[in-house]
Formats: sequence, C-alpha cells, structure tokens
Amino acid sequence: MTQFIKRSTVFFLCLLLFVSSSAGNARAAAEWPSGLSVNAQGAIVIDADTGTVLWGQNIHNQYYPASITKIMTALLVIENCDLEDTVTFSHNAVFNVESGSSNAGINEGDKLSVRDCLYALLLKSANESANALAEHVAGSREAFADMMNAKAKELGCTNTHFANPSGLNDPEHYTSPYDMALIAKAAFNNPVFEEIDSTTYYKLPPNSINKEGLSISPGHKMMRKSSPYYYPGIIGGKTGYTTLAGNTLVTCAEKNGMKLIAVILKGSTPVYWSDTKNLLDFGFENFVSLKAADYEKTYSSITSDLSFSGLSIQHPEALVLDPDSRIILPKTADFSDAKAELSYDVSADDPKGAIAKINYRYNDRVVGSTFLEINKELFQADEQKGPVSETDGESRKTSAGVSDEYRQKALRPFKIPLAAWLILGGVGVLALIGCLVSFFLYKKRRYEEDFLIRREQRMKRLKDSGISVDEFNSILEQRRCSFPSKRKGRRGGRLKFR
Repeated sequence: MTQFIKRSTVFFLCLLLFVSSSAGNARAAAEWPSGLSVNAQGAIVIDADTGTVLWGQNIHNQYYPASITKIMTALLVIENCDLEDTVTFSHNAVFNVESGSSNAGINEGDKLSVRDCLYALLLKSANESANALAEHVAGSREAFADMMNAKAKELGCTNTHFANPSGLNDPEHYTSPYDMALIAKAAFNNPVFEEIDSTTYYKLPPNSINKEGLSISPGHKMMRKSSPYYYPGIIGGKTGYTTLAGNTLVTCAEKNGMKLIAVILKGSTPVYWSDTKNLLDFGFENFVSLKAADYEKTYSSITSDLSFSGLSIQHPEALVLDPDSRIILPKTADFSDAKAELSYDVSADDPKGAIAKINYRYNDRVVGSTFLEINKELFQADEQKGPVSETDGESRKTSAGVSDEYRQKALRPFKIPLAAWLILGGVGVLALIGCLVSFFLYKKRRYEEDFLIRREQRMKRLKDSGISVDEFNSILEQRRCSFPSKRKGRRGGRLKFR
C-alpha cells in the first residue's frame, strides 16, 4: 500500500509545487553576504547541517592536509570497529613515522583498546596510533588508505587522495578546503567522533613506556578556556602541521542552533587562529538556521477525505514534513526568498517513509532540504479504527487514536488547492488536444512515406520493363477513354502517374 501511496502522490506534488511557484515573490532576494578575508591560502566555512558553503577561498585547490587527515582516519575506525576491541602495536606502526613527529609514547607490543587509540589519535595526534588503527582495520596502511579514498569519494570529495592514515608528507596525499569540510561534516555528525574529539582531558592507561599512564589534552588552542584563542561554542577540531602543508586546522562550533565547520589549509601561525575565528564569526553573524517545517506554507492540511488503495484517510495529516531538516539563509533574507524544488530522488540514507525531497535554492546555491514523509501513525490508526477517548483538561484522542498534541506537532502536511484542480483540468484538455494533433500528424507522415515507397517501387518496375513514364501515362489515358461509363461524374483533366 505504501508504494501505491507514493506513486499516487507524485503527480499531485508536482502540480502543487507548480501552483505555489507560479505565485512567486517578485521581490529580489538579498545578496549573499561577503566581505571576508583571511591570510591562509585555502579556507572555507560551511553549515554542518546542510553543507552549504557560507564563504570560501580557493575551496577546490589541492593542499597538503597534514594531521587533520586523522579526522578521516578516526571516522573510518569508528564506522568499522568496536571501541572495546584490542589493538596491538606492531614494529612498523611504532617506527614507520617521521622523526620528531607527534606520538603518545606507545611502544611495539603495547596493547590498547580502540577507544584509547582514538583519544591518542585525536587529542595527542599520535602517528603510531594512526598506523596501528589502520593495520587493525584493514591489515595494512596501504589497504586502509584505499578505504580512506573510497570513503572520500562516497562523501563527494573530488580533489582528495590519501596515501597514509596520519597525514605525514607524501606527494600523493592531498585534499581541498571543500573536501575537508565534507569529511569534517560527516565526522562531527557522528556522535562517537564528536564525543571523543570534544574531550579536553583524557588519561591513557599504563604501557611499557609510561608506567603511570599518560595524561593528554587537545592541541587545538580554541578549545582551551585559559587560552587567548578560546572560542565560546566550540565543539572540537583538529590541528595539523608539516613543512610542506604549513598550518592546517579544522574547527566545529555551535551557537543559536547553528553548527558551523571552518577549515584552514596552508595557513601560518599564529594567524590561522584568527583566520578561523573570523570565519566562524562571519557565519554566526550573517546567517540563520531555520527548520524548514516551521516556515513551509505550501504543504498545508488536506481539507477533504482521500482514499488510497481502499484505505480512507480521514485525517488531514496524510503527509508530513520532516521535523528536523534545516535550511541556512542570510539574516537579511526571508524564508520565502528560498525557491523550493521538488525531487523524487530519495536515497536509502534519507528518512524512512520519505516519498519526496524538497530542495531549497537561494539565488544560485542550494541552502538545504526537507522531506515529505508518509504519516504512518495515522494510516495505521485509520486501519485499526481505534475508539474515541476524550478527557477534560487532557489531550483529546481522535477517532484514529492520535492525540491533538501529536497533531499540533505534526508539521504542515500536503494539500491540493482548488487552483491545482482547475489547472489539472486545463492541462488534461491540452494534453488530449495534443495527443489528437500528434496522431493526425503521424498518420499523415506515414501516408506520405508509404506513397513515396510505392512511387519508387513503380518507377523501378517501369524502368525494368523498359517503358518510360510518359509512355505509361499515355497508355493509362487510352485505357480510361475506352471505359467512358466508369469516368462519369469524375473531374476532367489528365491523370498522370507520379
């Protein structure tokens, strides 16, 4: 039944969106905010919910990422391991690193949990931990790099290639500000990653080198309240540095319901801290994140009963908007400035029950999306035909067993307005006329094609018989004259063969 409902609503959703867009706002949308400058060669700030680029500089240029690579390493490990698994540090994991590079004092043969290794990786930027985790997941660093590149492609990265799990110098190890922002977006939307990366203090267990264990904290100065670079609202991030990469930095912060990610590539110290602050300030000061369902007016209640596959829908909330989807807009803009574009390209990763996706575009950029979903609770309730239950001073249950409280929370569902039905009728008439015209044109074309074929066949037969066209026409005229009674009532004139 669900599939039938989806197919049944597709046409009406298209028609509804056409009706709503035809009455579009004539007021020009405000310009997208700009006027920011940074010292780093590559920089970007995006909205972590929608992925919208708020501002960027050389966002598709390729740079060495250094240790911010470990964000991708951690994400893959979290997705492919149990945090309580045991990791054994091999000789190669410990010693196949650059001299003087970051480490957590872990020796060959030491055993740590995946969880401890991740804290060492993200807070201490331990390269031996990156190597050991890669070997634990994929068997080798090379095989793990292949996994990293596959994941990058899955996330939409087009200017990224990883050669190792740590970010140490390699000519085949590079990324772009935009690609790194996509990777960070996926990571900070993973609750396990966010929990670990936002930690400001952690103690690693004792090992062969650190008999009492090792206390570690992040190298990201904007996370430290005692630092002059501390940024209120910061969630976490990752630093990086090599001589080739320069200073690199990923930072995630949240304020007023808006979550932003800033990326710096090929920066310099200490300016890259102020560059990051300027990126985040720009985003929070110029943009606002809105729940699309709180503002979307096109899809409102159905005013009459519908029936799908024999199931009567006696409630207006047949379809609802996803309550959590957001769009990002300049603070000077109105929600109506965002143009809604209906799409049926719904993937397996989208909310269950979604039958359509509404993408919102502000001028030339996509600023977010939401989903139209089947309200399964109402359909199930309608089938069950639950009894009416009403109590004074409490939420009243409907005849389908759905509370008024839920109905108020259910976001503005789908409605087919009267104008849509009128347009539907007009479109149907035009479609019928178009079909008839097309049919007659088709018949005429076929007749002409058949006529030409017959003419060519006759010409060939005449040529094969040695008779010219003029001779054939003369013979034909003589035969017609010999049968006057059959020519009675017909037009005069000579009939020639064509």
